Amino acid sequence: MPRITKEDKARNRQNILEAASRMFRSQGVDAVGIAELMKEAGLTHGGFYNHFASKNDLVVEVCGAAFAASHGSLAQIVDDGPHQDGSALKRVVDGYLSTAHRDAPDGGCPSASLVTDAGRHSEAVQSAYAAGVEGYLTGFAAEFLREAEENGHDLDPDEARHKAMRLLSEMVGALVLARAVRQVEPELSDEILRAGRGQAVD
Repeated sequence: MPRITKEDKARNRQNILEAASRMFRSQGVDAVGIAELMKEAGLTHGGFYNHFASKNDLVVEVCGAAFAASHGSLAQIVDDGPHQDGSALKRVVDGYLSTAHRDAPDGGCPSASLVTDAGRHSEAVQSAYAAGVEGYLTGFAAEFLREAEENGHDLDPDEARHKAMRLLSEMVGALVLARAVRQVEPELSDEILRAGRGQAVD
């Protein structure tokens, strides 16, 4: 049999991570078996343990990678600064609470799609999720402080962190609710998103 190169192994590992990220977010971690996951990744069941010691290790890595991508998107929006569509934070909220994000549970930010799974799994998974949450809080608080300074207002760092916690909680809560009722009450789902976009950064 042909020998698998380092490049092939790295590609296979990435395929597993990408398939797991989609499936965990859309179906939930417990609903995804390793055989099903490996089939989605285009690999054999037995090959899983060549890349990960356990499913738990995979969940930890998926969680970390998904948050890293979301943090990168947040940083890009902040770096772009305010423009005709509003402040950086307003654009973050509008994108997060958009119908496109709601209707793509297999992608987007893991803060909403993995929130229930994080609480049900190992401390390592919870730590990875907590680190992702902390990344959002740090980014939001920094932007609140920057906006306050730009507008000539005094804002205590503790208050900025409190505002960041409230913002993230409102965003995640609104998205989770909107997804939960989308199929049976689409108008209610849209209403939740609109309300969230209107209130989150007032």
